[in-house]
Amino acid sequence: MKFTAFERTLQGTGASRRLRNAAKVPGIVYGAGTPAMIELDHNALFFALKKEAFHSSILEMELGGQTQKVLLRDFQMHAWKPIVMHVDFQRVDETTKLRKKVPLHFAGEENSPAVKTDKCLVSHVRTDLEIECLASQLPEFVTIDLSGLVKNQSLHVSDLKLPEGIKAVKHGTLNPVIVAVTLPKVEEEVAPVAVVAPEKGKAKGKKDEKQNKK
Repeated sequence: MKFTAFERTLQGTGASRRLRNAAKVPGIVYGAGTPAMIELDHNALFFALKKEAFHSSILEMELGGQTQKVLLRDFQMHAWKPIVMHVDFQRVDETTKLRKKVPLHFAGEENSPAVKTDKCLVSHVRTDLEIECLASQLPEFVTIDLSGLVKNQSLHVSDLKLPEGIKAVKHGTLNPVIVAVTLPKVEEEVAPVAVVAPEKGKAKGKKDEKQNKK
């Protein structure tokens, strides 16, 4: 994906406020040299941030007539307004080693024995995964094949088959669940309680008995 940035000379809270009032977003590009202060068109950036690929792939940034390869590292939104307050990018090249969260796309679960045969429910516990790879190998997303799922199975990070050169980042001994398969809940049917009306003869007999006592 490509986007255009412009050099920013003024810094500070007041300068950033004036930029935002002019529908611009202040930002910074760091890594592989001197950090560069930049500004971007707010609306263009706002809609770019809605695209999955803008968060997880190498971007081409045009700045001062030159194109640089960068990676989105962070952005800040206004507390309650749909306004981008600041954005950070990192310069990268093919030899840069990255750690980045990428989206998980799931495929094949409808053909798995768990769903097709046993009518189980498949829960996507995690929708992204932190990976480590070279910038040239960074995928836009990782596809997870669920066609082999069976009932009561849980798929952990260690069970994933990732493309060559891509490694899942583990934090200590943690091995988070990515997908869980559970049996559907069966609701017990409550049988209706039959209300038996008293027989007319018996009801009349009791009434006659009360009258005789009087």
